[in-house]
Amino acid sequence: MTTVSATGIFSERTIRRARLGSGLVIFIFVVLHLSNHAIGLISVAAADKAAHLFLAIWRNPLGTTVFYSSVLIHIALVLRAIYMRRSLVMPKGEMAQIVLGLMIPLLLLDHVIGTRIAHEFYGYIDDYETVVSSLWIRSPANGARQALAVVAVWIHGCIGIHFWLRYRSWYPDFAPLMLALAILVPVLSLLGFVEMGRTLADPSYQQSMTVSAYKEGVNTRYASNPEVHRQVAMIRAGLYGAFSASLLIVVVARARRKLKERLDQVAVNYPGGEVIRVPRGFSVLEASRLGGLPHYAVCGGKGQCSTCRVQILGDYESLPAPDKMEQTTLRRINAGPDVRLACQLRPNGNVAVAPLLVPAIEAALPANSQETSPGREREIAVLFVDIRHFTTLTETRLPFDVVFLLNRYFAIIGKAVEQSGGRLDKFIGDGAMALFGLNTAPEEACRQALNAAAAIVAEIEKLAAELADELALPLRIAIGIHTGPAVVGTMGYGRVRSMTAIGDTVNVASRLESAAKEFEAAIVISEPVASLSGANLAGIESREISVRGRALPLKVYVIPREKAAEPLEGKA
Repeated sequence: MTTVSATGIFSERTIRRARLGSGLVIFIFVVLHLSNHAIGLISVAAADKAAHLFLAIWRNPLGTTVFYSSVLIHIALVLRAIYMRRSLVMPKGEMAQIVLGLMIPLLLLDHVIGTRIAHEFYGYIDDYETVVSSLWIRSPANGARQALAVVAVWIHGCIGIHFWLRYRSWYPDFAPLMLALAILVPVLSLLGFVEMGRTLADPSYQQSMTVSAYKEGVNTRYASNPEVHRQVAMIRAGLYGAFSASLLIVVVARARRKLKERLDQVAVNYPGGEVIRVPRGFSVLEASRLGGLPHYAVCGGKGQCSTCRVQILGDYESLPAPDKMEQTTLRRINAGPDVRLACQLRPNGNVAVAPLLVPAIEAALPANSQETSPGREREIAVLFVDIRHFTTLTETRLPFDVVFLLNRYFAIIGKAVEQSGGRLDKFIGDGAMALFGLNTAPEEACRQALNAAAAIVAEIEKLAAELADELALPLRIAIGIHTGPAVVGTMGYGRVRSMTAIGDTVNVASRLESAAKEFEAAIVISEPVASLSGANLAGIESREISVRGRALPLKVYVIPREKAAEPLEGKA
């Protein structure tokens, strides 16, 4: 007979699944409940009829057990997660989810006590007429509180669903539809509540409304019985007290652990000489964040990518062994034994590490800071750049590692273009388009484009050397530059508008980038670019190529990788 250890049953993966499963049960309950409210837009009677189906699902022994168990498990695991966090420094989305989650019990306990508990223990009939009348007419403050609770519950749940699905390959395609539903469900629910409240507050409706003697008798006895009110008050105090005590226990436990950990710290040493001391049990990624050191973690520190990986400088065998999830990720990138994921490595002693993927400093320009126009013809220079053999380079890499590579690549292009005086137009897959000469003469535009191209090649060479052990093929790019007239203006639809250029000049520049790939060269420039820039092209091969849509061949200069990183000096 096989046995399962307690460690296996309560592994972090199992706990995450339990938290996710319980959260999904609660989210399904909320979706059905809010949808029932939305039916109130039809009528109060329609909402009450739909409620029979809702109650049939959740107010039976099985439904009640599943729902309340999910609530208790979810709250317990959330409090555990707060305790387990070594640092409360986290992304804004995670912080919003935790804060909203802690607000929900405080906002909803009175509502649960006044409906579910009152019905289960005292026979109170909590149909829509009764509950909405109470919240809309007799106690509008409580009604506003419940409306706020609806928003808090829904946002909390949607953030959780987003965190769960954001790494699925199909999620980006369905995200717009899911966003529309995420907006519609609470809006329709609140509108249904408002419509039912206005209907019940209408004197003509109240005069025509008939209440069964049984319902009136049951609810009157509940409302007028002081013993029932005393018991309900005790239940309310007990629930609020239990939740408050749970929070207090977590806070006290964290404070106690923090005090203890001050006496038991480890030092994490970095190549730049930085030494960050953190309590034993902190991950290397948490140490970097606490010390204010940039450290990539594209997946949010969940071990689902390798962008936070570090090389252990020293004795790596004495460190805690990687768990199954970390081993899987490290195997996928063929990491050596001295490479670990910073988000998963919790050193039990002093350690020296070197982050293998160092964040690049990216220039950020404010939105709409570039010049725009309704569209007119200008003499500009256009640069296209693309990664060669991109599919082969990335087909065996993790999705987050591909994102990391592209972001580094895009940062290099953006910095080179902007420092040379150009404007990034767009990114297209692994390619980019840049414009020069929007505010300068064509001669200067061509020189700027050549300087940008040389800077891009030089920086890509550095990046290629840095990632040489990580990539199946050397990292190479192809650049095409052409100059001529193009229509430059603000184009697009609605809010998706930006300044761009169209015309034959753009098409030719794109064709030259393709030619650079065909010639196994780094840069291909057209003769007009060479002439206007005054570049010294001695020893540079020239060719004539045919360009689709042009009757005559175009003379171009093919610059090999060995010379591409050197600025082309102007003629004397």
